[in-house]
Amino acid sequence: MSQQIIGLHDWLATPPGRYLLNWEAAQFERAVADIFGYHALQLGLPELNALQANRMPHRWLATDALSAVGSPQPPLPISTANEAIAQPHRIALLTDLAALPFPENSLDLVLLPHTLETSADAHATLREVERVLVPEGKVVISCFNPASLWGLRQRRARLYKKLGMGDLYLPEAGEFLGYWRLRDWLRLLSFEVESGAFGCYRPAVRSEQWLNRFAYMDAVGARWWPILGSVYFVVAVKRVRGMRLMGPVWKSQKKMANAPVSVANQVQPRSGGAD
Repeated sequence: MSQQIIGLHDWLATPPGRYLLNWEAAQFERAVADIFGYHALQLGLPELNALQANRMPHRWLATDALSAVGSPQPPLPISTANEAIAQPHRIALLTDLAALPFPENSLDLVLLPHTLETSADAHATLREVERVLVPEGKVVISCFNPASLWGLRQRRARLYKKLGMGDLYLPEAGEFLGYWRLRDWLRLLSFEVESGAFGCYRPAVRSEQWLNRFAYMDAVGARWWPILGSVYFVVAVKRVRGMRLMGPVWKSQKKMANAPVSVANQVQPRSGGAD
C-alpha cells in the first residue's frame, strides 16, 4: 500500500502531523495569550484552534475554498462566525486569501498557520494581511523549514517522484518558504520581526513508535542546531512610518491650566496719584 500523502489535511492526521500540531499549538498559545485588541483572524488550518488562548471579543476562523476541501467539518454560516472559534475544526467563512472581506486597518491580530505555503500567491496573501492589520497589529506565521531533515527528505522525494520512484513525505501542494526569505518579505511590507523560533527536530520517520524513540532530539536540536528545525514560527508587528501616537487631550489641557503666568503678561495696577 502506498504511503503517499497529497493534501495537508490528510498529512496532519498522520503521526508526524500530530507531532507538528502539538508543537505548534503550544507556540500559538504562548504567542497570542497576551496580545490584546478587539478583532483577531485565523486564516487556514482549521485542525488547529490557534486562537483558543486569546481573549479578544471577536475571533474569526477563515479559509479558502481549496483548503476547505477535505476539512473535518463543513463551513459555518457567517452569522455564527464569532462563536465558531470556540469549536475546534469548524470554519467560520470561506474567502479568497488575497482578498479578505475586511476593511483596511480593522484587525488587531492575524494568524497564518501554514497558510502562505498553501496559498496560490503567498506574497499577495501577505500584502493583504498587511492591509487589514491596524498599525502595531501583529501577524503570527508558521511554516515548514526547507533547511531541515524533513525538507531534505521532501526535496529528495520530489526528485525520485519524477523518476517514478518513492513517495513524498510532506504534503505535495504548495511551496515551502525559507525563514530568511520570509523575513525579507516582512521587512519589505514594513513589518518588524518581534520573535522567531524553530521546532520539531525529530527525523523524517512515519511511525509514532520511531518518532517517540527520537524524542530526545527536540532538546538536543534546540541547543546545537536551532535553525534546522522542521518548522519555524514568526511573530511580526506592523509598523507605520511617520505615525505618532497621541496621548489623551485632557493631559495637555491640564498642563496648560496649571502653567504659571509670565510676569510680562500680568496686568500692572494703576497708580493712585493725581494726574
